Amino acid sequence: MTLNKMIVIGNVGTDPEMRYTPNGNAVTSFRIATNYRYTTSEGEQKEETEWFTVTAWNRLAEQCNQYVTKGMKVYAEGRLKSESWTGNDEQTRFRNEIVASQVRFLDRGASAPTEKSTDSDSQQTPAGSQQTPAGSQQTPTGDAEDLPW
Repeated sequence: MTLNKMIVIGNVGTDPEMRYTPNGNAVTSFRIATNYRYTTSEGEQKEETEWFTVTAWNRLAEQCNQYVTKGMKVYAEGRLKSESWTGNDEQTRFRNEIVASQVRFLDRGASAPTEKSTDSDSQQTPAGSQQTPAGSQQTPTGDAEDLPW
């Protein structure tokens, strides 16, 4: 058994960008920032910010494009996808992204529906259910208010 699952809760750092593939699938990308605060052995307070690119497909992409805005707090869940390529300067470049299966809007003012979806397969999962690897339906784990943190 293997598992590739990322969960990020943070603040949206860019407004979403939506585009369409040649065969008509919607794809939306945006960035999320998370902060890690700690105290050094010398007693100095430090903070590190980590940025994540989130990519959503199909109906979830359309919902993210419509409701996600820079500055809002979101929960994003999906799989980690890594890419590498050689740039014009012959340097190898790397990129990691979270291919979202679920995005929840955590700000109180956001009342948009949240939908779980598969990625680029152009299959859509009904709202309130989740695809398992075997393709069977499973009940959602709860609402954003039920998160323990």
